[in-house]
Amino acid sequence: MTQAEIQDKLFTIVKTYLPQDVDATAIKSNSHLMNDLNINSAHLVDIALDVEDEFDIILDEKDMENMQTVEDAVRIVQEKITA
Repeated sequence: MTQAEIQDKLFTIVKTYLPQDVDATAIKSNSHLMNDLNINSAHLVDIALDVEDEFDIILDEKDMENMQTVEDAVRIVQEKITA
């Protein structure tokens, strides 16, 4: 799976959890999930679960702590699916 394909799937997942005051066009690869996109901590857990399901991977606590931006998530997913 290419980086672009992973990013597209992540954008779709993240878009689901955006608050009403944030438009989907705000999602960029360097967007910080909490600071830029206003995603709350409960929804971060939901995003992590959706990422696990979508890519058939398991995220540990360290992965979740390191998943600050969309770009971080792409990198973590790539590492997991190529391992």
